[in-house]
Amino acid sequence: MQKVINVLAVASAAVSVAVVGSGLYVYVNRASIIDGIKSQALEAVFGGTGGIGGALGGAAAGDSLGLGANDLSPQTNPDVDPQPQAAAPAAPDSLF
Repeated sequence: MQKVINVLAVASAAVSVAVVGSGLYVYVNRASIIDGIKSQALEAVFGGTGGIGGALGGAAAGDSLGLGANDLSPQTNPDVDPQPQAAAPAAPDSLF
């Protein structure tokens, strides 16, 4: 029985050391982690074009959609020809 308790104590100590060690690693390297996440987010938003200038340059040349352009929306003017709204499903008359 003592051997089982010793194994559990060693396993608990190993988990505690791992948690404290990973927390310390994140605390010490928090600046570089934040910079890495920022650069990944900017690359995802701008597509690795080198920043806002590169993204706007492609749109200004006419070879791609501009920033904020929604290519999924229909090309109609909602003031002139409004799209009809879908009807809600009909409720059942009775359950019995």
